[in-house]
Amino acid sequence: MPREYLKKAKLTSVSDAGEVRETVSNIIADISENGDAAVLKYAKKFDNYDGNILLTPDDLAEAAAKVPQKLKDDIQFAHDNVRRFAEQQRATVSDIQYEIVPGLIAGQKAIPVDAAGCYVPAGRYRHIASAVMTVTTAKVAGCRHITVCSPPQPGEGVSPAIAYAAQISGADKIMAIGGVQAIAAMAFGLLDQPRSNILVGPGNQFVAEAKRSLYGRVGIDMIAGPTDSLILADRNADPFIVATDLVSQAEHGYNSPVWLVTDDRKLAETVLETVPRLIDDLPELNRENAAAAWRDYAEVIICSDREAMAATSDEYAPEHLTVQADDLDWWLDRLTCYGSLFLGEETTVSYGDKASGTNHVLPTSRAATYTGGLSVHKYMKIVTWQRATREGSKSVAEATARISRLEGMEGHARAADVRLAKYFPDETFDLTANG
Repeated sequence: MPREYLKKAKLTSVSDAGEVRETVSNIIADISENGDAAVLKYAKKFDNYDGNILLTPDDLAEAAAKVPQKLKDDIQFAHDNVRRFAEQQRATVSDIQYEIVPGLIAGQKAIPVDAAGCYVPAGRYRHIASAVMTVTTAKVAGCRHITVCSPPQPGEGVSPAIAYAAQISGADKIMAIGGVQAIAAMAFGLLDQPRSNILVGPGNQFVAEAKRSLYGRVGIDMIAGPTDSLILADRNADPFIVATDLVSQAEHGYNSPVWLVTDDRKLAETVLETVPRLIDDLPELNRENAAAAWRDYAEVIICSDREAMAATSDEYAPEHLTVQADDLDWWLDRLTCYGSLFLGEETTVSYGDKASGTNHVLPTSRAATYTGGLSVHKYMKIVTWQRATREGSKSVAEATARISRLEGMEGHARAADVRLAKYFPDETFDLTANG
């Protein structure tokens, strides 16, 4: 049975990037040429904020005083979970060395990048959890300096909870600046900050485009589009919980796709009836986002069996993938393309977004076919090294010389020749291309 769409998306999440790209390109070019002055110009224009850009210790203390103790406890809980998971990730990468052939030793080292720039959105929503996710992982990776940029609120500056979360997670400097100007300032090392080696964190289409355009001059976590989520559900799933989880992700934004894939028509029809009621019950801003996302981008798909469901999911390669179906181990073994996987009704994407420990900076727009999400590994360089005894280099030099000449790279060949001549002056070697 082919896929049957009970609901088909009217639009895709790929926006018209032409105007955004031109705007971002012009801003970055100006900042590249004019430095701090250009950053401050755009900060004043777009952030509409006249306070300190670089938060002082007094600013941070004042921000912390505004955060209720219960929220501080919740932020600390989330930070501890993210830190513990990141520490386990870090333990999976180790320095190694191995004797390839007698006398030739090669190895790898895991070296953290020196400086990380973390962007924490605060436009439509104040992403407290993003401060925890991006800064904590950079700290565990071993980055020497971590800069955080977050858009200031009029009359307030950086959200106190974001400032508090960034501080306890290990940020060295926190700046009240948003948008393209924040990304460029971190990339170019402006406003008395070190040049960031990597830029991470979610953001709107202008932030995403700024990161994309700067990639190469600096590293980035990924090129991100609108957040997306897919739920795999069988006949034993609770349709009310499925509908609630779909709505919870649709509220991210007007262009955030949510998809339901099931082999049970009754469940699909019940979810289709339930979602609009749940959306209507949201606060106004959330309701507008979720309604638009559900209307224009959501899909409900019926498949013949669980294998067809899994194949559909792998094709969509969702950022967030939830399984509310029997035999969770089968799904864990079978599924291959997702940013983060949530197995069973007892967990939900919202847990991963906020406090469970796995990172919420994840690949969107099918990027999960080739990459995972943010982790300590993104902040680390896996580099290699080698050394050899003279005897150990002998066979490598011979092979290098012959391969190089066959390729036409005589200079490479001679780098091997001179070593053989120096180390083994009494021996004769056939180092021609056809030797």
